[in-house]
Amino acid sequence: MGILNNIAFFALFMTSGLYADGWLQVVYLALAVYGWWSWLRGGPARDHLPTGRTTATQWWLLLGVGVAGTALLTWILDTKSDSTVPLPDAATTVLSLLATWGQARKKVESWWLWITADVIYIPLYAYKELWLTAILYVGFLALCVFGLRSWLADVRARELVSV
Repeated sequence: MGILNNIAFFALFMTSGLYADGWLQVVYLALAVYGWWSWLRGGPARDHLPTGRTTATQWWLLLGVGVAGTALLTWILDTKSDSTVPLPDAATTVLSLLATWGQARKKVESWWLWITADVIYIPLYAYKELWLTAILYVGFLALCVFGLRSWLADVRARELVSV
């Protein structure tokens, strides 16, 4: 189902002029395989990966990659395509990639990146008159809040056990 979802969104976004979001679907396929492996074998003993927090160093790295990636992708979309929304398309794409990395590594704060992306995606898709997609992303936003609460509870429970 995930692969079919990526193919359908690739076609939808490419025909709607959301090129970065379209190619993001291809990247999602590769990251899904990495995430699946990471969750099963990315733990300290090559076992189950526990939910954790993003370190300060990781946040700074994410910020740098996020700003640089958004600037570069905005420039590419603005100069090399007929995109009508280069900045929001680039920003949501970069946020999604950063959030996906965080999810693959089971970082609680990845949910905040997803929430930020969805808050931009919803009006972007409405602007592009992709109403059903905008509504779907309202649902994704709700799932992000649920995911955040669930992962926070998991981390807090493990922190209490280790104390």
